[in-house]
Amino acid sequence: ARRPGLPAQALRLSAVVAGARRTLDVSESTLEAGRVGIAVDVSELESVRADLQRQMDANVRTLDQLPTAVAMFDARQRLIFHNAAYQRLWDLDPAFLEGRPLDGEILDRLRAARKLPEQADFRSWKTDVLAAYRAVEPTDTPWYLPDGRTLRVVADPNPQGGLTYLYHDVSESMKLASRYDALMKEQAETLEALKEPVAVFGADGRLTVANRAFAATWRLDPATLAGKPHVDAVIAACRALTPDQSPWAGIRQSVTGLSETRSGHGCRLDINDGTVLDCSSQPLPLGATLLTFIDVTASANVERALTEKNDALERASQLRDTFVHHVSYELRSPLTNIIGFTQLLGDETVGALNERQREYSEHIMRSSAALLVIINDILDLASIDAGSLELQRETIDVRATVEAAVRGIEDRLAESDIGLDLDVPEGVGSVFADGKRVRQILFNLLSNAVGFSAPGQQVRVEARREGRELRLTVTDRGRGIAPEVIDRVFDRFESNTLGTKHRGVGLGLSIVRSFVELHGGRVEIHSAPGTGTRVTCLFPVEPPPGNGGLAEAAE
Repeated sequence: ARRPGLPAQALRLSAVVAGARRTLDVSESTLEAGRVGIAVDVSELESVRADLQRQMDANVRTLDQLPTAVAMFDARQRLIFHNAAYQRLWDLDPAFLEGRPLDGEILDRLRAARKLPEQADFRSWKTDVLAAYRAVEPTDTPWYLPDGRTLRVVADPNPQGGLTYLYHDVSESMKLASRYDALMKEQAETLEALKEPVAVFGADGRLTVANRAFAATWRLDPATLAGKPHVDAVIAACRALTPDQSPWAGIRQSVTGLSETRSGHGCRLDINDGTVLDCSSQPLPLGATLLTFIDVTASANVERALTEKNDALERASQLRDTFVHHVSYELRSPLTNIIGFTQLLGDETVGALNERQREYSEHIMRSSAALLVIINDILDLASIDAGSLELQRETIDVRATVEAAVRGIEDRLAESDIGLDLDVPEGVGSVFADGKRVRQILFNLLSNAVGFSAPGQQVRVEARREGRELRLTVTDRGRGIAPEVIDRVFDRFESNTLGTKHRGVGLGLSIVRSFVELHGGRVEIHSAPGTGTRVTCLFPVEPPPGNGGLAEAAE
């Protein structure tokens, strides 16, 4: 029997009290006078316990979703909770973990499986780890595991005793940080190795990066640059080295301008010591700006020298043209007198000539006429070069113009025993051109054809109207032109007369091309050794727009 005064075992019962279901803890005790029963209403306590359990279950589910491993130990260093990430991290037997092992036992098992950092003195290291139970503040320690992973282990003491471990796998972030540091170091070394000055300014206009070449070029103190000065201070220091201050405003605007309006900028800077730099600014992300300077002193000097040489050549060319023009005029006047007096002697107006005198007179006449042609050609070319030659355009009859040019060469055809084949149809019509210059073109082409033809050969002149063009063609059956020479036949003073009776200074074809191009036409030449030469001049039939038939200045 139960001794008096001892309570009976409490029972938890569910009962309806005052119309409401309640949870009661009922206990019974035996007294000297009898027995007593006590019922305590614990409904609210049970409700609180249920809420707490639900909250704890929710916390467990939440912790199980975390990638961070979490383990909680009580004051006796026994495992009281771990999440799923903890079990996956260490790959421990779930039954072992459910047995609430000691923290030291877990460390021993992990060491046996070679999952902890390698330690020369594991006992001391283990002691240091377990010392966190006596610590006041959390500890943060990196663990470098044998499999290459890196853990950040946070041991946080609990106020009621015990410890909570957080294991963060920072392997990827460590790798990224290492790669970032290596990349930054590589970029810094690359910038330092560049011979070109380079500087980077941030969105606030302050210098963030500058290599040694930048400091050396602009005579800046590296210590000053290390203080990240504002772009205004940098420009103020650099201005002293450049006589021209205007480019700096554009450079400053490219650095400090609003992000929406910033764009690349380029300029050239001349330094007092003669160095020439090409500056380029390029916007970078987050409002930064990259400035690069390229030393173009050598190319600038070459460009300057070429410009000066070109100016000198132009002045020399103008001087030459002026000299040739004046000298040619001075030569033509006395030559005209010589020709006039020679004609007077040849006509025997002042007296009869004997046979020898008549022969000398004719020789003087031929030589003077040839010299006059050369002088006129030189004057024409000089006028073309000076842009002062005007074409007196008018509507001319093509057939009459060709016949007039042929009459000027008839004597040479007869002397050289060269036949002429004239193919100009009646209906070839007219062309809007300078008749005098067209006759001069045909005369020069016929002179060349006769000069390069052998006695008994034929020279052919053709005129054809094809669409909006007039084709004038002169063909000979002479020795032809070698391929290596044909590209130079239109050059001035290019005379390929060796082995022929033709004499000239090499201006005829140059005059031909210049006059044809002044008319807006072109010249084509076809030749081969032993097959003769065909030269075709193509003229536009109609006047150029807006000409109106007036004289046209050569451009």
